[in-house]
Amino acid sequence: MSAGNIKIGTRGSALALAQSNWVAAQISGRHPGCRVELVIIKTTGDKITNVPLAQIGGKGLFIKEIEEALLSGQVDLAVHSLKDMPAEVPDGLMLGAVPPREDCRDAFISSRYKSLAEIPSGGRVGTGSLRRRVQLLHRRPDLEVVPIRGNVDTRLKKMETLGLDALILAAAGLNRLGLGHLYQCCVSEAEMLPAVSQGALGLEIRTNDPDLRELVSFLDDTPTRLAVTAERAFLARLEGGCVVPVAALGRVEGDVLHLEALISDLEGRRLLRDSGRGPVSETARLGTSLAESLLARGGREILSELYGRPI
Repeated sequence: MSAGNIKIGTRGSALALAQSNWVAAQISGRHPGCRVELVIIKTTGDKITNVPLAQIGGKGLFIKEIEEALLSGQVDLAVHSLKDMPAEVPDGLMLGAVPPREDCRDAFISSRYKSLAEIPSGGRVGTGSLRRRVQLLHRRPDLEVVPIRGNVDTRLKKMETLGLDALILAAAGLNRLGLGHLYQCCVSEAEMLPAVSQGALGLEIRTNDPDLRELVSFLDDTPTRLAVTAERAFLARLEGGCVVPVAALGRVEGDVLHLEALISDLEGRRLLRDSGRGPVSETARLGTSLAESLLARGGREILSELYGRPI
């Protein structure tokens, strides 16, 4: 990073650009002398759009090439949807800041119905997420869940061409794109627990760049970082990614962090859900502890079947 010049690595999707432009504007506003430039990097996840994420490697597909550019010095800072980041950050990199979280819930989009409950038996719901699929099937085994990927426009078109009754998308992405008017409601967290870190951004930097870490520190939101630290610790213990249906949501209330999480098989028949709480000073321990609890209650058998090996 040259003095007063920061290169932000980002995907080229409308959402990624909206998120990176927001970060760039925040930095420019706080540090008027900085010149911030976006560098668009195409990732494996961008190149393969017609195959479910679980079949091509899951988490990391949308960030690998950006992390390589960061490590090589091609860019100074990467802006990710934090839910796309694996639980383990590569050597030489770190999360420099985690800004305040957007709405973490899933959004319900339909031109026919106002909520999931209104969809009749046999209805068809589109989603590209295993996590959403299993929770839908657990509550509504009478529905057909149709795998669907692509940007928001692509998914909306597919909803019409495939005759789908509804789509489930992340509310945060729609809100950041100014498309909050598209959804009828948010699915409650009781019905559908969000993905780990859903709604949060991760600003990734090199560990040997303390100046940049200090420069972006004003964007770090302590309650959000504490919550996602617990969620990501849960994910790390399960060695999870897009190939396994897991979910977790942390919330900070005063000096206490509440964490709720789940593990499921691929059809939503065996869905295990539990919660815990602990001091904010032990967020990572809480995530690991909750993972161990779910593993002991049958999660180990579920994940061992999915991974094809003991866990």
